[in-house]
Amino acid sequence: MKLAVFDCDGTLIDGQADICDTMEQAFTLAELTPPGRHDIRRIVGLSLPVAIRQLSTNLDEEQIRRVVEFYKSSYFARRQEGLLHEPLYDGISELLHNLHDSGWKLAVATGKSDRGLQSVLAAHGLTDLFVSLQTADRHPSKPHPAMLEAALFEAGIQAHDAVMIGDTSFDMQMACTARVHAMGVAWGYHESAELTEAGADMVALDAAHLGESLEHWS
Repeated sequence: MKLAVFDCDGTLIDGQADICDTMEQAFTLAELTPPGRHDIRRIVGLSLPVAIRQLSTNLDEEQIRRVVEFYKSSYFARRQEGLLHEPLYDGISELLHNLHDSGWKLAVATGKSDRGLQSVLAAHGLTDLFVSLQTADRHPSKPHPAMLEAALFEAGIQAHDAVMIGDTSFDMQMACTARVHAMGVAWGYHESAELTEAGADMVALDAAHLGESLEHWS
């Protein structure tokens, strides 16, 4: 039996517009200059404090805390008001169901919160497909391997029978540290060359290509 661990933002769903809008709002509410959107997209996948510290290296801990809190409250408000747009990438739903039906165990390792991840999966009817959900609420930020190690434990799978699938170098670095197979996806927030340099064994061009690669690997 094999385990496929998916990142969320940039891999399963395209939420970059909401992330960028909310990050800009959080910095503005904290009376700070918002970072550029290119820079914001670069940190998607990291835990919030780590991401904000990377976006603005001159902030003190109190300023970082304020931006984190404003981000969380603003994102939650957007979700409550029905303003979030977090579509699945083309072919992802079919891929997940096919993997599940063919006997794969599935998990998620994401920089999202528990609440955010659960909302996304429920909205797309995917919750029951996953045996393990690992988020930034309970683990150090990527590329620390804690989320992958927890997913392996909960799924009862050895590292050599698992693959991490993600769109950022953080995902690939995490996979390498945890000694699991690393597969990148080309439709997310980091370039394919970056994923390969960070340790990706291959980079899928679309969901169909990813499915074929997983079938071949298994």
